[in-house]
Amino acid sequence: MTGAALAAVAVGVILEDVPVFAAGGGVLALLILFAVLGGKRRPAGGEPPVGRLALARIEDLRATGGESADVPVKFRLTVAPDPEEARPAYRVKITQHINLVDLPAYRPRGIAVVEYRPDKPWDVRIVTRPTPEWFRRAEEAEVDSAPDSTLVSNPDVDEGSWCLLVLLAFLAGAVLVVLLFRGPLFTAVNDEDTPPNSPSASSSSSTSRTFTTSTTVSGPSSSLLAFGRMRATAMELESRVDTAYVTEVTIEDHRMAVSGDSTRPPTETFHLQSLPYELLPALVREARTTLGVRTPETWRIDITPPTGKGVGPRVRITVTGPEGTTHLDADATGRVVERRGVGEADSGRDGEAGEAG
Repeated sequence: MTGAALAAVAVGVILEDVPVFAAGGGVLALLILFAVLGGKRRPAGGEPPVGRLALARIEDLRATGGESADVPVKFRLTVAPDPEEARPAYRVKITQHINLVDLPAYRPRGIAVVEYRPDKPWDVRIVTRPTPEWFRRAEEAEVDSAPDSTLVSNPDVDEGSWCLLVLLAFLAGAVLVVLLFRGPLFTAVNDEDTPPNSPSASSSSSTSRTFTTSTTVSGPSSSLLAFGRMRATAMELESRVDTAYVTEVTIEDHRMAVSGDSTRPPTETFHLQSLPYELLPALVREARTTLGVRTPETWRIDITPPTGKGVGPRVRITVTGPEGTTHLDADATGRVVERRGVGEADSGRDGEAGEAG
């Protein structure tokens, strides 16, 4: 009916037929009214089903928005049920809102506490505030990845078939109306001067093995130190390069750049959304005020993959002023691991020239 109503409106405009236009517009208005009234009818909510706790390995995650404090994140998990259930580990895809402050705690190949239903294994929710016992188990446990063949989904929801059915019904209604008025409609169209078909522009893109891209924010209040600005800028750069795994991130007051190499193994890359962006402004302020530079002129954050026995990407903040250059190093959780004040020897990254001028 929606397809037929929209087609009737279009046909009425083309043929300048007021009754056809009014009929299509009236049916369309009724459909909108029914949709609004139907949306106000809420089923009575029952008690939420009792779930069970388990550990899950985060295979991948992707934040899909950043306009509020709670960000919708798409997770791909390997859930390891309790051994007493005699159920093997399986994969599942979920979407859950995570607070920006808690987001750095979730990273690929990390372990999270989840709640699931044994009768509906696809109904999984990450427990953001687990008990101390489960928090300790998540820190000590190791969960192996389950094969892709174990992916489970809700069998009652087949979105692909439903979308196809809606599309076919929409087109059927539109075609029905067009066929009813095919005589005057196509005659009227053929009598008009139709412009020549413009060639369709096609574009092809090739994936390079290395990439580098950057963006600059402008304006007096657009510093990347503003809350949420770094993560939003990182999401923009991720959409540009079409991957979240990079080999280097550079952040300055009004500029952020990322670099990557598809030939690098996973251990030599890191996930853009796993970085503790919300903690970096405080680390920059600490580096500018506590390391001996009285008049800081520039600051820069360099984030690189882990080396040796390090876990997670390495964060180095470099501050430059008239007194010299200072460094502050932190780990992937925002914990400071080394400070180098003015005039002190650099005992951090071997052979790395990290000074920013």
